[in-house]
Amino acid sequence: MNEPAIKTMKLYSQADRVLRELKAAGIDTEAPLDFRDLSPFDHYHYHGAAAVQAAADRLGLSSSHRVAEVGSGIGGPARHLAGNCGCRVTALELQEDLHGLANDLTQRCNLAGQIDHRRADVLDEPLEESAYDAVVSWLAIFHIPEHERLWAHLCRSLKPGGGLFVEDLCSRFAFNAGEKQILREKLYAQSLPTPAQYCAELNRAGFEVMEMTDMQESWRLFTAERLAAFRAARERHVALHGEDLFRALEDFYAAVAALFAGGNLGGLRIVARKV
Repeated sequence: MNEPAIKTMKLYSQADRVLRELKAAGIDTEAPLDFRDLSPFDHYHYHGAAAVQAAADRLGLSSSHRVAEVGSGIGGPARHLAGNCGCRVTALELQEDLHGLANDLTQRCNLAGQIDHRRADVLDEPLEESAYDAVVSWLAIFHIPEHERLWAHLCRSLKPGGGLFVEDLCSRFAFNAGEKQILREKLYAQSLPTPAQYCAELNRAGFEVMEMTDMQESWRLFTAERLAAFRAARERHVALHGEDLFRALEDFYAAVAALFAGGNLGGLRIVARKV
């Protein structure tokens, strides 16, 4: 993947805005943190910590498990799995600023002993073979163009019977020219298979798909409500983060909400096992 290019997705702008949010909540910028204090701010995917707990529940994750996360952002999911479930997590993130901030926040949460933050392209990271009990990812796989290579790489890293939990974007129907441009320029979408194609990719790599849940309606509602709430709090956001960031995030939120409303963009929650 290309790190500069992925920054066209404005959700990744000014990752340190989480620090301003914490300060606004009355939490000092150097103070120790509880990972739960960060939960409203450190999840870039839909439904936040609840989506991470869904993975923990479906995979039965506990303190005995080692987990790899693809596209770990500023560390919210990894900290939830470590703090709430006791897992040891290898958190892989391509973007340098997100990785650095994630590492700092994890240290402030006193979870550095359980989370190994690695700045890496997952396709090039030499994950240990048959070392992980689970691989998880939230809204990151669609950024990666080489799905076949990715799934084979992740399957090798899992122990026999190891679990996979992925929430990702997909294609429901053919995109029009305008949607293709938005997906390319505003979401850095590199691969959007249909649900059937997604399942076939995983099967070829050595996975058995246990669950495949259509998230389109849930995510359509989430993205529409997120946009409305963001616009309603315009004055607060501008005062805290500035006009430029407000406009960048509003444009991104509006684009995603419009894509889901159009019906061609879909979402999947996939639970699979290494055969």
